[in-house]
Amino acid sequence: MNALSIDFAPLLPPAVLAIAGAAIIAITVFSAVTRAPGAIWRFAAAIFLGAILTQPTLVSELRKPLKDVVIVATDRTPSTEVAARSADIDTALANLLSRLDQYAKTLDVKQVEVRHTSIAASGEGTLMYGRLAEALADIPRDRLAGAILLTDGQAHDMPNEAQRVSTQAPVHVLLAGSPNMRDRRLVVVNAPAYGIVGKSITVTLRVEDPGRNSEAPARMTIRRDGERFLEKTLPIGTDTPISFELEHGGPTVLEFSVEPGEDELTVENNRAVLSINGVRDRLRVLLVSGEPHPGERTWRNLLKSDPSVDLVHFTILRPPEKQDGTPINELSLISFPTLELFEVKLEEFDLVIFDRYRRRGVLPPVYLHNIVEYVEKGGALLEAVGPSFAGPFSIYRTPLGKILPGEPSGTVLSRPFKPRISNLGMRHPVTSGLFGAGRGETPTWGRWLRQIDVAVKRGRVLMQGIEDKPLLVLDRFGKGRVAQFNSDHIWLWARGFEGGGPQAELLRRLAHWLMKEPELEEDDLRMTFDGDRLLIERRRLEQPTSAEVELQEPDGSKSTIKLVPGEGGRETATVPVSRAGLYTVRDESLIAHAAAGALNPKEIADLRSTDRHVRPLVEATEGGIKWINQGAVDIRRVRPGRSVSGDDWLGLWRNEGYIVRGARRHSLLPPLLALLVSIGLIAFTWRREGK
Repeated sequence: MNALSIDFAPLLPPAVLAIAGAAIIAITVFSAVTRAPGAIWRFAAAIFLGAILTQPTLVSELRKPLKDVVIVATDRTPSTEVAARSADIDTALANLLSRLDQYAKTLDVKQVEVRHTSIAASGEGTLMYGRLAEALADIPRDRLAGAILLTDGQAHDMPNEAQRVSTQAPVHVLLAGSPNMRDRRLVVVNAPAYGIVGKSITVTLRVEDPGRNSEAPARMTIRRDGERFLEKTLPIGTDTPISFELEHGGPTVLEFSVEPGEDELTVENNRAVLSINGVRDRLRVLLVSGEPHPGERTWRNLLKSDPSVDLVHFTILRPPEKQDGTPINELSLISFPTLELFEVKLEEFDLVIFDRYRRRGVLPPVYLHNIVEYVEKGGALLEAVGPSFAGPFSIYRTPLGKILPGEPSGTVLSRPFKPRISNLGMRHPVTSGLFGAGRGETPTWGRWLRQIDVAVKRGRVLMQGIEDKPLLVLDRFGKGRVAQFNSDHIWLWARGFEGGGPQAELLRRLAHWLMKEPELEEDDLRMTFDGDRLLIERRRLEQPTSAEVELQEPDGSKSTIKLVPGEGGRETATVPVSRAGLYTVRDESLIAHAAAGALNPKEIADLRSTDRHVRPLVEATEGGIKWINQGAVDIRRVRPGRSVSGDDWLGLWRNEGYIVRGARRHSLLPPLLALLVSIGLIAFTWRREGK
């Protein structure tokens, strides 16, 4: 395409030419007023001389037209899959591209798709404006014809002010769905991230159901860790607080679901999932030392070093039968509050430890029987035995013998040995993976010097000592737990004897297993997420006959997952996932839940088609909004500044941009011709004035 224009290259500065022009005009006016002969010709000669001084040039440019660019952004997020919106968008896209094809010579189409690149992205919703801004960054502003968005209107990053809009070209929206859709949904108004075990927590919920009778309540079912435990009715549109207690430490998964309404768009947002982490408010431990010995400080130092443990420690220094004439007021600083500890407040303790305790008449049998009942109801007892356990004053010959897993044989083995992890202990979370234990080899830690021989009545042997005799035995009794350490020489590790050993880690795990910490459960099923991968871990003491679990996805589909055996009694599997929501994995007797991405993502919070989010952007750019189900729209090209939308059409700017590929310049006044004409005009003017 060629284009002609006239260019000037003045020989004198513009200011000089302006002064000369003003002088010529003044002389011409004076000559006309005085009727001087030849005034017109003098003026013509001056004008021609001025034209010579400006050097007019005819410029012929070879121009290449540039195509304008229109952005077509398509919403491919999960919300468009509801109510066949995705199919409507596909139909509208095909029709739009066919209509844009008629402008193929002057218009390029840049297609972009808005997808969730990861499961975590669903929590932020549909970021359509961010994707549009990325596409705009690659297009020169003078070539942008406009943008057309195909979506259901659920875009969560749209600017709400005209000043924040990054383009002035028209932005149009084609909406999938229907403007009068109705959908019931459950909204979590307020929920704590943490809760104290045994204390009440409150979750506030609201059922939103626009257009329905607010007097008709909705039934809601609450599941805790997969088990149904509560049903309630919630009024529509009202914030309703629901209170309950956490039963255990660690994550508790709560699933709230309300019954579907009439003409329900989808039931996916009728459910809300919460994960509340249960924490204990100061673990209370009662430590009773039967007699002073070098290892007494080991237990005390371990428990006092944990800021979450509230320790009550008593050491029996003087038995009641001892009579040495010491005044009563000098026997102790604090009297042993047996009644308060073992009768009134026993159930307030999470763990009771007897360290080398023997029958001395300090604790009557009724108090020891209270401990048995305490364990049966869910308490925890740790017995660290000493030589007295094998004698006639053994604590085993009290009511506690009913719950202790090891019965003394009466033999005390006094010779050096290295504690070893049993085959079962290699799979138990209390002892598996201890530093220095080795695997099928001699442990690298230090030796102990004494062990009390016992016969195991029940429970599991995790550590062995001399001649593979039981050293550490764990058992469950009723709802509670019992552990028995058949040696009082673990303190040698704490003192670094022969290199020491992992006494701190072992005792920490043992105490937390007794207090039912979920991370130390030997029969456990867990599920976590790492990016877009689902990590499944099954832990058990027995070798499985079939290491498989059933996985249920958020849409209800189920599949069987094969687990791979690992170390420490674990079988694991990694499953790639692409959809946000609640996943459930089941074994023969266990069930676990985990939420992929945000627990209650914006993407499914409100699944109705709407123009509420996109309207500010459309109005800021003077674009148009059309519903796809109302019929196809035409596309027109208009100049910037004109109207860009009508009842059945949408307009795109026609910028008519170009680049110059070459140019030719032709002087309009060749020098020889200009000289001859100037001489002629001057001569004619002189002759005219001479008459």
